Amino acid sequence: MKILIVGGGGREHAIAKKLAENPKVEKMWAAPGNGGMASLCTLVPLKATDVDGIVAFCKANPVDYVVVAQDDPLCLGMVDALAEIGIPAFGPTKAAAQIEGSKIFAKDLMRRYGIPTARYEAFDDYEAALRYVQTEAPCPVVVKADGLALGKGVLICQTREEAEEALHEMMVDAKFGASGSRVVIEEFLTGPEVSVLAFTDGKVVKPMVSSMDHKRALDGDEGLNTGGMGTVAPNPYYTKAVADRAMNEIFLPTIEAMNKEGRPFKGCLYFGLMITADGPKVIEYNCRFGDPETQVLLPLLKSDLLTVMLATTNGTLVETDVVFADSSACCVILASGGYPVSYKSGYPITGLEDAEKSAEIYCAGVRREPDGTMVTAGGRVLGVTCTAPTLREAIKRAYNAADKISFTDRHLRRDIGQRALKA
Repeated sequence: MKILIVGGGGREHAIAKKLAENPKVEKMWAAPGNGGMASLCTLVPLKATDVDGIVAFCKANPVDYVVVAQDDPLCLGMVDALAEIGIPAFGPTKAAAQIEGSKIFAKDLMRRYGIPTARYEAFDDYEAALRYVQTEAPCPVVVKADGLALGKGVLICQTREEAEEALHEMMVDAKFGASGSRVVIEEFLTGPEVSVLAFTDGKVVKPMVSSMDHKRALDGDEGLNTGGMGTVAPNPYYTKAVADRAMNEIFLPTIEAMNKEGRPFKGCLYFGLMITADGPKVIEYNCRFGDPETQVLLPLLKSDLLTVMLATTNGTLVETDVVFADSSACCVILASGGYPVSYKSGYPITGLEDAEKSAEIYCAGVRREPDGTMVTAGGRVLGVTCTAPTLREAIKRAYNAADKISFTDRHLRRDIGQRALKA
């Protein structure tokens, strides 16, 4: 098979590495890919959001299957556009991707079908939203941009003043562009967070190993929200009892709700959950593999990834095994200093070959220069993942490998997984 991967981050590099394990994979392209993926894929200079360009590329090349890994092209309808020219793809249709593309859609869906989530109100009028946070909203409160915002459109506000400021940033200053023209204001839930990604063909749900993401830029969960500074799997707070409740109260009802809405979901559905005193509740849905969660989950996947992906597309997931190793994994993200606000790029990266002897290295913000030198080219630069029989050992191995890699202004958190060890 000849496969095109749409996207260019650490998640896509992890997917490419896993797909390459299948001997039937004859060729892979990545659009746009990154410097680290070039050894596995032919890089195609197309933006992941260029739906027409991707379709034209597939018409001109012998592409058998497309893995649409990024949220934006899914929400733009790339899977639908590919289906129109007869090319199957991994990922949901535009209508189904709305579960991530609009937080208001997702919250209203949960309200209609009784899926546990935080209490909320939605607004498209700034003055009405302002009156609500000034008079009725409980504090602390969470203010969310309705649309896609690179994982950064969620602000936790401890006071009414902070909530007012958040609303002004989103709805008046347009910090997140059109994504913030509508907002969700919801109660602040407490409890351990867990990410559960699941394969689904619109009929059955096969969850992956649970994981714990670390969104904040600095140790101790301080600093700004990022796209993720590291992950561990499995998440020790996600017990069998919690998993059973999540399956019966959240996962299956969500798939059934989407079917009833005429939006059957196929692909990878990401459930961001909070384990509250009342049981698991949905914080957010994503319509694709999470990043960096993918970088700890795929090294633990024993089943063939391509076989599972094709089963979600073909509706045969019930017959397909999805098996994970009974071990642990830790991913530490190496970022550019200043991320997620402002940072400089173009710095040479050293120590990659040495680190690769003991870890999976996933490239994200990386560019390969004509002379072969790898240089930084983004906020999150690399993901360093190690597996081990225990979580403590996986964490230790990941940091040992991460410290073999150097570049100017390198930034990493030193406490990835420490919260999980205290469970």
